[in-house]
Amino acid sequence: MSIFNIRVYALLINEKNEVLVTDEFRFGKEMTKFPGGGLNWGEGTIDCLKRECQEELGCEIEVIRHFYTTDFFQPAAFYEKQQLISIYYVVKNISPLSISISKNKIDFEKKEGAQAFRWISISKLKEDEFTFPIDKKVVEMLSLKTK
Repeated sequence: MSIFNIRVYALLINEKNEVLVTDEFRFGKEMTKFPGGGLNWGEGTIDCLKRECQEELGCEIEVIRHFYTTDFFQPAAFYEKQQLISIYYVVKNISPLSISISKNKIDFEKKEGAQAFRWISISKLKEDEFTFPIDKKVVEMLSLKTK
């Protein structure tokens, strides 16, 4: 039996038209992606995103609008026989972020669970900087919106 793995992500864009990204070391692999995570049983997508932002960013958010939901088949990278569905929302923080912002990619010791955050100008986003296919699609869509 196959399982759906549903992930929910925040597109937090600041006043400089920069989007927040996270660099992480998980499953023995470096990755760059958008902040967010997995939907828990009994949780709605917006409640999931609010929880994930509280856990990862230490802030409360307001969802501005839905941006994108996966519209192609994508097997999960780390789980066999799971289909990944990712949902992205444009959000704004309604309380201050309680994270450190790095200037450099993978600015941490490579140990399991390590994480750092960076702002990247939307005009300078590059698909190849991101690890996962669905994030690459979202980068393409964000880039098109700024042209």
